Parts: sequence; structure tokens; C-alpha cells
Amino acid sequence: MYRPRVIPVLLLQHKGLVKTEKFKKPTYIGDPINAVQIFNDLQADEIVFLDIDASKNKTRIDINFVKEVGEEANMPFTVGGGIRSIDTIRTIISAGAERVIIGNYALENPDFIKEAANTFGSSTIAVCIDVKKNLFGKQKVYSLNGKKSWDYTPIHFAKLMEEKGAGELVVQSIDLDGSMTGYDLELIKAIAEEVKIPVIALGGAGSVKHLDEAFKQGYASGVAAGSLFVYQNKSKGVLINYPENLKELF
Repeated sequence: MYRPRVIPVLLLQHKGLVKTEKFKKPTYIGDPINAVQIFNDLQADEIVFLDIDASKNKTRIDINFVKEVGEEANMPFTVGGGIRSIDTIRTIISAGAERVIIGNYALENPDFIKEAANTFGSSTIAVCIDVKKNLFGKQKVYSLNGKKSWDYTPIHFAKLMEEKGAGELVVQSIDLDGSMTGYDLELIKAIAEEVKIPVIALGGAGSVKHLDEAFKQGYASGVAAGSLFVYQNKSKGVLINYPENLKELF
């Protein structure tokens, strides 16, 4: 039976590994390269690193860090953070990453996704769609760590990114980030039913059951999480881990 990709998403700040709640209160977790070594041993499907300050600071994810990951990782890995040029993508791929994730700049310049996909192929380009409810309870797409809202609805922007050539979409609930209470299944399903490219669920997973729900009820092609992989349980004692019973579950 087909099993979705199960993907740890690790956040970077000041070269350290952190975890957030609703994109706020980053808590230091540990050394990111040490986490790569642990996920090697645990045989993770793949891994994602996102620099959460790069766009805000108008920088980009550190290329030397990408090279370090490339030298250590036994699994495919993806990186994002401040990516705004074809040259940056070329450098990141040359450093060993399999693909890049673009978020803020996809909103600022949707045609950049078309240029990137035409240059490197759609499979190299993923777009992260950060979603939260506005003051009126309507779900909107946000950038800059949830600080800037856009007029796009999640479905509208997802379809636009597919049209521009994105190879997959990472759909993230800001409201559920770090909650460990489960994904926004309605959001994931609504987008998965409207696009033909893979949709990766992110934001809120706290158990293997939640991964299963996103796959079977939300129609996600992949399931990603942060807290689930860096905390021992909801008490949030740090423990880098990876589910052992995935073959039994899916």
C-alpha cells in the first residue's frame, strides 16, 4: 500500500534549532547537525530546514549550513528561507539539497515560481502556504512569519502556484503550529481536492494518529511536523524521534 512521505520540519534561528507556537516564542531545541545525525540513524524519509528569520532580515539560509547538511544527511533534504533568486536556488542545489521551499517571495512575485520551475524543473520547487484566520474568521494566506496578510484565499493561491509550475505545496496552519492537537484537515482536504500536485500537511501534528488522519481524511500526499519529531510528548521535553510503526499504520 502507498505510504505518504513523513517529513520532520526543523526551524533555524541564529544557527540553532528552535520550535515555535503559532509562529511565536521560538524555543531553543539544540544543534541542527546533531539532529541530522539522529534522523540518519532513525532512517527518516526526508528532512526540511527552514530559516525563520531570513526573509524578515532580507538574508538567505546559510549556504555553508546547507553544505554541512549535504555532507551529513543520508536522506533527501529540502531547505527554505529568504530565497529570491535563481542563483540562490542553483547554489543550494549544488550544495546538496534536493529541492527548495519558497514562501514569502512566491507571494511577492508569483512569476518567480514559473521562472524557477522552468529553470530547475517543477520537482525542485515547493511552495509553502502559511494560513491563519483573520479578525473576521476567514482563512487567508500570510507571509513574514504570519505578520503580513494577503488577499489570497488558500485555495486561490494554491491553484495559482500550481499554474505557475510549483511541484508541490506545503500547507501550514499558523493557528495550529506547535499545538500538537492535529492538523487542519478541512484546509488540507480543500486544497488537495483542487490541485493535482502533491500537498504536504504541516502544523499541529502531535501523534502518529494525526499523520494517519491527514493522509486518509485530508488526502495529503505527505505529512510533515515539527513538535512531533523534537518533543517527547505534549509536556515538550526535548527528544529527537521518528515514529517506529509507520509501516503498520499506513
